[in-house]
Amino acid sequence: MTDIVERIDVAVRPHVERGEVPGLAWAVAVGDEVHRGAAGAMRVGGDGPVGTDSIFRIASLTKPVVAVAALMLVEDGVLRLDDPLDRLIPELAGRRVLAPGATSIDDTVPAVRPITLHDVLTFRLGWGVDLSAAELDPVVIGYATLELGAWPIAPQVPPPPDEWIRRLATLPLQRQPGERWQYHIGSEILGVIVARAAGCPLDRFLDERIFGPLGMVDTGFSVPAASRDRFGPYYGPFPEAEGRNLQDDTDGQWSTPPAFPSGGGGLVSTAGDYLAFGRMLLAGGVHDGRRLLAAELVEEMTTNQLTPEQITSGPDSSGVRGWGFGVGVQVRATGTAPAGSYGWTGGLGSSWSNDPARGVSGVLLTNEMLTSFDLPPTHEDFWLALGAASGLRP
Repeated sequence: MTDIVERIDVAVRPHVERGEVPGLAWAVAVGDEVHRGAAGAMRVGGDGPVGTDSIFRIASLTKPVVAVAALMLVEDGVLRLDDPLDRLIPELAGRRVLAPGATSIDDTVPAVRPITLHDVLTFRLGWGVDLSAAELDPVVIGYATLELGAWPIAPQVPPPPDEWIRRLATLPLQRQPGERWQYHIGSEILGVIVARAAGCPLDRFLDERIFGPLGMVDTGFSVPAASRDRFGPYYGPFPEAEGRNLQDDTDGQWSTPPAFPSGGGGLVSTAGDYLAFGRMLLAGGVHDGRRLLAAELVEEMTTNQLTPEQITSGPDSSGVRGWGFGVGVQVRATGTAPAGSYGWTGGLGSSWSNDPARGVSGVLLTNEMLTSFDLPPTHEDFWLALGAASGLRP
């Protein structure tokens, strides 16, 4: 084994052996070198070992993919970053906003301006989950009541895109457009924008413009029957109970194509597939000599777009991680992430990061859902090991 494979395996395998996570797969690229590994089982009890080609639910790692799709349409001239959403989604015209301190969904004021595509990409559109709030506001409760699919991820629950937007339009914004970063809903709306702008379903656009060119053959919104031997359940950890809570089985929510392809969290993928996506961004939008996205748009996507106040009240209360277009951007170094790196984490146990300064991209996929926005030990040790190992290479 190479130094990189050894170091990462030594770092992550004990977490599997101690039962902290049933199984995992990873893939990393350091310059032109690509390495892969896997440990554990697809199902609790040891049935079916995880392979490097195992398929996992990647949850919020869907968000960067859909952001790239929207930026491709910007490059095509079909969309503009300052476009108001009213043009493509007239259902969202004439927005009203919860009044400051409102406790009723009917206590609203007019929006000061329309929502733009830039607002949606930067999660400052006025809708979303406030990660700093102790309690859910009336609009977030409305997401659940209307079955809009915020959390937990259940692909078969939300209605088709037009009906999804119609239901969303019955809710006011929580904040004025541009005011504050709020999580998740922006990516769901972005998926609808991409489909309407492209004139085809979101899954078809992603297949034709991203997955096909990158060779991401196992990435999509459902797992076909022929591939389910490489797919398994995912679990939720409940330490007070014996064993684990089965959240979704192999033939569950991802076994058939959904009515609403979720741009916020609906994709499945393999570590190798997602590494191809990460390396394309790391190369400034180029894959295998073919340009998929303009370098300047990759640069804008992976640059922090938030003010310091928006960072600390949004993606990171400590102020070390901002937000670009669909990705977290490291504005200050931490033990596991250098400044200038970017990526994101999925709530069902997935994690991806690019480090442009060192030419490093890494992906870790597990079948254990996260219980907080802090990285669990398995993920921390993976990133620490990759950082140490990649330092061995020039």
